[in-house]
Amino acid sequence: MGSPPAVELSIVLPVYNEAGALTTLHAELTAVLDQLGRSYEIIAVDDGSTDESLAVLRRLQSGDPHLRIVHFRRNFGQTAAFAAGFDYARGNIIVTLDADGQNDPAYIPQLLETLERGNYDIVSGWRQNRQEPLLTRKLPSMLANWLIASASDVHLHDRGCSLKVYRSETAKQIHLYGELHRFIPEVASLIGARVAEVPIIDRPRTTGRSKYGALSRTPRVILDLLTISFLLSYSGRPMQLFGLIGLALGGGGSAIGLYLVAAKIAHGLFEGAEGFRNYRIGTSPWLMLAVLLIVLGVQFIALGLLAEIIVRTYHEAQGKPIYVVRQVFEPEERP
Repeated sequence: MGSPPAVELSIVLPVYNEAGALTTLHAELTAVLDQLGRSYEIIAVDDGSTDESLAVLRRLQSGDPHLRIVHFRRNFGQTAAFAAGFDYARGNIIVTLDADGQNDPAYIPQLLETLERGNYDIVSGWRQNRQEPLLTRKLPSMLANWLIASASDVHLHDRGCSLKVYRSETAKQIHLYGELHRFIPEVASLIGARVAEVPIIDRPRTTGRSKYGALSRTPRVILDLLTISFLLSYSGRPMQLFGLIGLALGGGGSAIGLYLVAAKIAHGLFEGAEGFRNYRIGTSPWLMLAVLLIVLGVQFIALGLLAEIIVRTYHEAQGKPIYVVRQVFEPEERP
């Protein structure tokens, strides 16, 4: 049996408990894609949904020969859903968007035009008029965008927008884990990808509530932000990072030590031998605590960064997937 025919566009749709939004989104998406006049496939990655999302997808698939469904055994997270979509995509260009309906499919032609006209590898949506709370969503997002832009050459305004288009060869070279789907342009920049962005209008959610963007994920996002910053700036020259930290800490420690020694000598000069003996520095609990905290802090930071490098090597060298598929429903299959 021959391999399936290639298509021009692969639409990757990570789905997690979005049964209420899928029918409307599917109708909007197919209307836009049909107007484009290009061959396409829609890959819905069901990330272990516990509602009726899979049943809705199967019903939609019965009337849509373009819809493919990848069903995870459990919830592995949005990064794994994107990774699976990239792996299963057969198109020359891959389009990603959220399944909650906030990403308007009507902007897909504009993103495709920018990708092809500007010879870019990735074009990302830049959400305008964001329909999200300021303190829990907008402010952390603005801070993260500023930090990552400061540490990289990828100057995007909005990294959290899932509406993006990729050249297939670029997407399939990206290795994702953790929460790195938020930083795909930065990961792609490590292999020399050219990135652009297009302003889009962010629509309000009409059904359900946010699953992937909860504030509880913020600590993990911050840690991945530190990882990306390290990989972008120092992965090829780590000694410039760790050496600077070591010099700063060693210099600071030496300065403190010299000060304490000078103070002890001064007590000897002004108070005599008795004052010199009574001014003890080696057994000071504050000095011991400060040294202990500095040493532990440096060790833990170094251990975390080294662990990230090991995990990255583990996934890339062995090709170990970060998800497990229960079943793939092709359009021609029927229950």
